[in-house]
Amino acid sequence: MNHADAWATVPTLRGQHVRLEPLQREHVPGLAAALEGSGLDQLWYTQVPSPERAGHYVQAALDVQAEGKVLPFVIRDAAGVIVGSTRFYALEPGVPRLSLGYTWYAPRVQRTGVNTEAKLLLLQHAFETLGCISVVLETSWFNHTSRAAIARLGAKQDGVLRNYTRHADGTPRDTVIFSIIDAEWQGVKRHLQHRLDHHA
Repeated sequence: MNHADAWATVPTLRGQHVRLEPLQREHVPGLAAALEGSGLDQLWYTQVPSPERAGHYVQAALDVQAEGKVLPFVIRDAAGVIVGSTRFYALEPGVPRLSLGYTWYAPRVQRTGVNTEAKLLLLQHAFETLGCISVVLETSWFNHTSRAAIARLGAKQDGVLRNYTRHADGTPRDTVIFSIIDAEWQGVKRHLQHRLDHHA
């Protein structure tokens, strides 16, 4: 696969605890089931869909993928059950740089090896396959859980962009920007592998 194709292709990434695969329409029932009873869509500072909106969520992601703007994934646990979704976005192959986000997990797998290994696989693909010099992660100022999780990865906070965009409910969103650069990747990789070994 050449460099341009790699930036246009959603890879399948496999680990011990998790499998990430290209998001498809067929994943809608599994995503709806993962969202059922989770309460994630009630968090006003996130963009997680309700179970009933899972189909719209997937179609919207696929539409933006068709425009070459995102690479969306569905996340499965070790048993093959769908437990969430994530994506690469803000793709800048000329830099090269991308953002990693739109991530959510069913509550039962939060703070487990699933997220740690998923991030390890995604970052490894970004830095070692796509050759990124920077991976950006961003979240709402009010999403303290996400901010803490991003910091635990080993990402550094670059700053806060005030009124940068809007939350799903229309209120202005201060966006907290984190990044990992290529010079830091080996240290972050070792850190994530250590955490993964601890989960195991």
